[in-house]
Amino acid sequence: MASVNKKGSAVQIVWFKRDLRVFDHAPLVGAAEGGDVLPVYVVEPEYWQQPDVSLRHWVFLRESLQDLSDALAEIGCPLYVVSGNVVDVFNNILQQVEVKQIWSHEETGNLWTFHRDRQVGRWCENNSVLWTEVPQHGVVRRLDNRGGWSKRWDKLMRSACFDLPANIRPVTINENSITAIPEYPYEGFKDAATTKRATQTGGRSEALHLLESFLTQRGERYQKEMSSPVTAEVSCSRLSAHLALGCVSMREVFQAVERRQKAVRTMTAEQRGMWGRSLSSYAGRLHWHCHFIQKLEDQPLHELRNVHSGYDGLRESEFNQNYFEAWCSGQTGFPFVDACMRYLNATGWINFRMRAMLMSFAAYHLWLHWREPGLYLARAFTDYEPGIHWNQVQMQSGTTGINTVRIYNPVKQSHDQDPNGQFIRHWVPELNLVPDEYVHEPWKMDERVQREYLCVVGADYPQRIVDHLAAGRYARERIYAVRKGDGFRELADQIQKKHGSRKSGVPQRAKAKVSRTTPQMTLDL
Repeated sequence: MASVNKKGSAVQIVWFKRDLRVFDHAPLVGAAEGGDVLPVYVVEPEYWQQPDVSLRHWVFLRESLQDLSDALAEIGCPLYVVSGNVVDVFNNILQQVEVKQIWSHEETGNLWTFHRDRQVGRWCENNSVLWTEVPQHGVVRRLDNRGGWSKRWDKLMRSACFDLPANIRPVTINENSITAIPEYPYEGFKDAATTKRATQTGGRSEALHLLESFLTQRGERYQKEMSSPVTAEVSCSRLSAHLALGCVSMREVFQAVERRQKAVRTMTAEQRGMWGRSLSSYAGRLHWHCHFIQKLEDQPLHELRNVHSGYDGLRESEFNQNYFEAWCSGQTGFPFVDACMRYLNATGWINFRMRAMLMSFAAYHLWLHWREPGLYLARAFTDYEPGIHWNQVQMQSGTTGINTVRIYNPVKQSHDQDPNGQFIRHWVPELNLVPDEYVHEPWKMDERVQREYLCVVGADYPQRIVDHLAAGRYARERIYAVRKGDGFRELADQIQKKHGSRKSGVPQRAKAKVSRTTPQMTLDL
């Protein structure tokens, strides 16, 4: 039975943010043990006006929120969804019931959420409300150094998941202050949103279905097929958006992978096929997920500033708006780049190597400062995870100072990942009749061939906006000129010491090599 709606009933608020599940949810367990439980989700209009969010994020979140609401209703503890400023919402609740404690998972979100959490912390201090934040996954708050980080991650992921509390005592408050899940986060949002809805469905039920199908059917060729957009859509787990919103926990995914690995080891060689290598590769990417988020946790301003300040001013004053708009719309004249961008714009997802190529092409060949392309991709990715995204955007732009400069040749990637041009022809139908010989480089067709295959370059399909070989050489020269500058190495060593991947006891100079093998973007989760 719900607790009475009056002052004197000590209430435990569970503030859901990016942890939209009831299983393996430590704050829910802690609140249930502490008293009457009030689950709250706050739709924050100001957040949804930030430049890195979009309609497809909202649609996926709304579906996930509905799934969470249904799960809480099943255990008799309804989710209260309130629109407004979080501090105002908590003030309103405090006027109705005695709030003893707020429980939530730690969040490493964008810079706006960082400042919002600081405001909530001050409110809790001023109102004598205890706020208990629990780690969401392997990211460590107020980390002194990276020594032993990997071992700590393994220990946490192998610890027991939290079961759903057996007895939850829900509390009721003034129903007039509560809204249903709104259709949009604020009036006018649909018109302001710049990206289409995604093709993925949100919610824990869908996440568990994807996890099961990946581990038993789709994932066998993961290691081999994750790099090409032709095969990655099926062979990747497609869990990244669900992990970003916490519809499943990192720990339960990791443990499910380990159980599957154990089962695979009992199979015959024929039955195992490629499962062993693929599962091992996937498990490694679960580690990398938290490794990158840890960087933003340690330095939130990586969202706005170059990781290595030696690159400050390198591109900012040379931003070409026409190049940027052509890149955003898939009209660069490079068929594979355009196909990847159009696919992403339509679906909200693309595999890691293609994300890396898109960002590399924008940063190097088009010489665009990373912030605006990064914002565009953030809005386009349904699985936008700020901790991974902004550090990877900078990694692919060459501004971290500690990673190998990777300038992806868009023509080579086209031949490697789409040799027959089937992906290109599907997403760039202007080239549908162009033969394999020219589909990767249509600018090589002479006028007769262009007319024969009904694709006049510059009319039916754009001329390439840059010479990719010359642009790549120019970018490499500019980037490496900075690396040769005074003080560059000293600052890079400091960055490596704070943010670089390593195991305990690895000498500093050896550590610099470790980051060269890091996977890109959302790591194909």
